[in-house]
Amino acid sequence: MGRQLAKSATAMPGPVRATVAAGFVTGMLAGLVRAGRDPTPLLETAGIEIGTLANPATRISVDRYATLYNLVNRALDDEAFGLFSVPMRVGSFEFLCRAVASAPTLGEALERTGRFLRVLLPDVAVTVQRRPDMAVLSIAETRALAASADDPARVFAFEWLLRLIHGLACWQVGRGLALDQVTFPYPRPPHADDYALIYTEHAEFGAPVLAAQFEATLLDLPIRRDEAAVNAFLQGAPGKITMLYRRDREMVLRVRDLLRDALPANIELDRAAATLHLSPRTLHRRLAEEGASFRSIKDALRRDLALAQLAKSNDSIARIAADLGYADTSTFYRAFTDWAGMAPSDYRRRLGAGIA
Repeated sequence: MGRQLAKSATAMPGPVRATVAAGFVTGMLAGLVRAGRDPTPLLETAGIEIGTLANPATRISVDRYATLYNLVNRALDDEAFGLFSVPMRVGSFEFLCRAVASAPTLGEALERTGRFLRVLLPDVAVTVQRRPDMAVLSIAETRALAASADDPARVFAFEWLLRLIHGLACWQVGRGLALDQVTFPYPRPPHADDYALIYTEHAEFGAPVLAAQFEATLLDLPIRRDEAAVNAFLQGAPGKITMLYRRDREMVLRVRDLLRDALPANIELDRAAATLHLSPRTLHRRLAEEGASFRSIKDALRRDLALAQLAKSNDSIARIAADLGYADTSTFYRAFTDWAGMAPSDYRRRLGAGIA
């Protein structure tokens, strides 16, 4: 599920700060500027020099971008940045998170998200369609967002909305969800190279509507987010959504590679840290900075590999459990039931019947 990650070296370079292109910042400010507001004070508060935005090569750190995100929302009392005919008042994102947290599966959560946004943002329609081999999340205008297709405000409206829905979906199931392909309804923007880090490597432009394709089986992933988890997630939100589940989370990818390459051996935090030439405390901190933990990475890796082996091989459940480093099959059964809401044998049976 998702593409193979590149092998990582054992030598550890210095930390890499995630950044975004200046085009995302100017897009975020488009509604503010359209309303006749001076963005300079907000940029200064976020630690971004307004003069640097004219250079398309400028990179802005993700943490400053997230800070600006929340500042613009509060300044406009609009969590949609003044890009639509109706403002999405501050607090809307919180209600969206609470509305979808009780959904049993990701498919139902996305359906709820579409209905919620239809009420708040009548200029667009968000739908999810399940096909035999894939699912498609579509975002279409019901009212023109701008006079021209490449208007920065219109481009950012689609960029933001897809990021919001995708990032929230990833958080709901506790893992990154691979988008196999996305078509965007505007010409290729200058900052499109960043799309590989944020959305997918397979992006096309000039389509009638935004259409994001992903594996249909992901719609069946269970959601287990209680009120405590929602409350913790909302700290720093909604700008926090920009920092999560990006493909440039360097330490997360290195740990995931290390754990996968070691299978069926079951590596613990101390050994992983030593292999990466870090102390356990430093590794824990670095992963926390990227929105992850050692346990969550290990669980997500095992889950992804288990789902893939059940779908694509005839290996016995006991063999799959052993390949994933479980000491006994019963432990694997319990873990898989927590992930998928059903036993591995039931999951395989549903796949064979074309249900999952």
